Amino acid sequence: MSSVAKIVELVGSSEKSWEDAVKVAVTRAGETIRGVRGVEVMKWTGVVKENQVVEYRATVKVSFGVES
Repeated sequence: MSSVAKIVELVGSSEKSWEDAVKVAVTRAGETIRGVRGVEVMKWTGVVKENQVVEYRATVKVSFGVES
C-alpha cells in the first residue's frame, strides 16, 4: 500500500517548557488538520527577560496523510 504525507512547519510556545511547546503545536495542528501522524522537532528557542526564560518555543514539522 502506497501513501503520501504532507508536512507543515509550526512554532509552538509555552510558559512551562520546550516539551510543552511541542505539545501545544501538535494539539493546535490537530484542531484543523485531520490525521496528524508525526512530529519532528527542528529547533528549540526561547525568550529571556531579567536572566530568566519566560517563554519556550519549539519549531516543529508536523506530518499528516494526504487524503485521496
